[in-house]
Amino acid sequence: MSAAQRLRLANIVKEYPGCRANDGIDLVVEAGEIHALLGENGAGKSTLMKVIYGLVQPDEGQVFWNGKPVQVANPAEARAMGIGMVFQHFSLFETLTVAENIALGLPASEARDRAELEARIREVSEHYGMALDPRRYVSTLSVGERQRVEIVRCLIQESTLLILDEPTSVLTPQEVTTLFATLRKLSAEGCSILFISHKLEEVRALCDNATVLRHGRVSGDCRPAEISATQIARLMVGEDTPISTRVSQAQPGELLLEAKGLSWRCDDPFGTSLQGVSFNLHRGEIVGIAGVAGNGQDELLKALSGEVRIDTGRLTFEGQRIEALKPDQRRATGIAIVPEERLGRGAVPGMTLADNALLTAAGQGLVRHGMIRFGRVREFCRQVIERFGVRCNGEHSTAGSLSGGNLQKYIIGREALQNPRLLVASHPTWGVDVGSAVAIHEALIRLRDEGAAILLISEDLDELYQLCNRMGALCGGRLSPLADASDLSIEQLGQWMAGEFESGEASHAAA
Repeated sequence: MSAAQRLRLANIVKEYPGCRANDGIDLVVEAGEIHALLGENGAGKSTLMKVIYGLVQPDEGQVFWNGKPVQVANPAEARAMGIGMVFQHFSLFETLTVAENIALGLPASEARDRAELEARIREVSEHYGMALDPRRYVSTLSVGERQRVEIVRCLIQESTLLILDEPTSVLTPQEVTTLFATLRKLSAEGCSILFISHKLEEVRALCDNATVLRHGRVSGDCRPAEISATQIARLMVGEDTPISTRVSQAQPGELLLEAKGLSWRCDDPFGTSLQGVSFNLHRGEIVGIAGVAGNGQDELLKALSGEVRIDTGRLTFEGQRIEALKPDQRRATGIAIVPEERLGRGAVPGMTLADNALLTAAGQGLVRHGMIRFGRVREFCRQVIERFGVRCNGEHSTAGSLSGGNLQKYIIGREALQNPRLLVASHPTWGVDVGSAVAIHEALIRLRDEGAAILLISEDLDELYQLCNRMGALCGGRLSPLADASDLSIEQLGQWMAGEFESGEASHAAA
């Protein structure tokens, strides 16, 4: 590996009203190095990436590129310098082809010759083991293939520093292996990679060095392969925060929910129709549903919450048929929902936490004879904040002012304090730091131990194996068999995530 410095940040400071997001940060990324940037939610990682990519300007400090001081005015200048970024949420147009999406980021002179561009896409993608058909529409690609498009777009722009934000959160285990092989080859050819992730074992397996942020400052640097994930986590959250979840064995009780042959035709051309989904849930158990994003997870949640009315199938809760019930009626039976989208579906960004509590918990004595009992609302909200360690400025804080991890703790707490008999939680720890994830896991386990059933929809396989009694996978709107987590290999689960399974109904019937 070359010792030449590709990127150096010196004393970077970025301040917002009431918050110093970056406080004197120093960072060095060498040529050909895979460097991890770690930290809990709110540690300053996102702000620092925006500084590097030209989305925001630092208040103090200096950026050095290939040894020379620079001012990165905007993302276009960053790309021209050789800095490419693959965001956690992809920036692709689904109605355009691979080549058309890549052409949008190129100068007109390079984008005009479509045949030459398609040849370059094939050459670059095959060289790095990420074969792409430049004429395929993005809407037909898997999430892993879409990530390839983003990376190939950066490589065709001749990026020499590639910033990847949570790149494995939407991939199957097999796709993660392929991605890591690609990144190692890029590194060997001199491309630097800045790798942002909460998955510490992946960081240990891939990265040469790591910089850890806490409360906007650098709390430590390390070589991940030479220390344990626990030691890295301690650098992220300090000594006082729990970093592991104690999961006791559960003994499931009687049948609570039975779904039989749920089918629903999705009118959204980019959505996924449900096809004969069958499973059951028992009191006191956590059942996990794995799958790459976009394979019917959101549609399944809507079918269970009552947001959509299934076309065919039967849904029985505590012996009562509920497929005709509306969302508020299902909530009244004891069903609580934690959607994947925190802002917009889980909470209204511009409303206070107290008002957001009222949205789903009105039936907890917060409204009487049609009148809001504001004192009860504030007290309920304060209980959520205190019991779940939500960092905020009280119940009058807006939902949009909280970090992702703290808002997720608030949403989980709001539902948990209503003592549901069934909780459907979609990606409850997606993008949250290790401390927040532990708090959320412990809340789920408490609910389970109190006799509730939990359906956990997640792309985090470590989380599923840690918490679940039984597990399966969704692919293309079809559900695999459910198997005991202790008996299910990660290879088998990966195959199910890719759609390699027969109908799971026999397994569900036997469970």
